[in-house]
Order: sequence, then structure tokens, then C-alpha cells
Amino acid sequence: MKKQELILRVNEVLAEEFEIEVEDIAPESNIKETLELDSLSLVDMVALIEGSFGVKIKSQEVSTIQTFDTLYDFIAERL
Repeated sequence: MKKQELILRVNEVLAEEFEIEVEDIAPESNIKETLELDSLSLVDMVALIEGSFGVKIKSQEVSTIQTFDTLYDFIAERL
């Protein structure tokens, strides 16, 4: 999967799950703020990403993923 395809797919999956517009997602934006995540919905997001892309996100890695750009890179490195 090419990086641009990955970005589009991640944005679509997250926008649908968290009921926001794809256009509201910017690479440099903070994930928690944009998706309005609390600790429980953050766990939901991790499970969604793991299930959708077949990657494993360890609990200590979650805190390093702050922006959408870091999320895209994280997934791309593990595909």
C-alpha cells in the first residue's frame, strides 16, 4: 500500500468511527484533540487501527503517537 493510499484509508476509518469529517483531519493535528478522545475511546482507536491494518500497537507506543502524521508513519513502518 502506498503512503497516500494508507493516509486516505486511515482518515476514512477514523472519520467514520469517530463521526467527524475527513477534511477535519490534518497530518500535523493532535489525534486526541481532533477525535475528542478520552482514555476509553483511545483504546477503541488502537483496537480499530490494529484490526483495520493488521498492526500491533503496544501500550508504551501509544503515547508516542501524538499526531496523525506519526500514526501514518507508525502504520507504514509495520506493513
